[in-house]
Amino acid sequence: METAFTPWQSLGGGALIGLSAVLLMGLHGRIFGATGILTGLIAPTSRPDFIWRAMLLLGMVSGPLLVLAVTGSMPAIDVPVSLVALLIGGFLVGVGVTFSSGCTSGHGVCGLARLSPRSLASVLTFMAATAATVFIIRHVIGA
Repeated sequence: METAFTPWQSLGGGALIGLSAVLLMGLHGRIFGATGILTGLIAPTSRPDFIWRAMLLLGMVSGPLLVLAVTGSMPAIDVPVSLVALLIGGFLVGVGVTFSSGCTSGHGVCGLARLSPRSLASVLTFMAATAATVFIIRHVIGA
């Protein structure tokens, strides 16, 4: 299994995520946690609450269309696992999000910036679980 190393794309993406988080907090007083944004979109408290969440989600998923408009072709997406693996992974992420009261974007980007002890514990847990998963998949299973 080869890991693609894309430092410039990663730096650009990280900068845009950070800028988005700062703007959302500065302009709306909201934390940029994708899970919380999606949850609030499903059960909004008001029409303005629904609108900003829907616009943000639309912006998050419209990236490939922007790539198409700029380059003339859709980005290549390779998912090297089965549908069953994706479903199991999605379920496990949902369980983790529930137990940690948030997702990696909320805890990792916003929580750490606010020096939240709960976010630090969550991020350390995310990273340890990620390292263990990669080790098991690459060195134990041999995929």
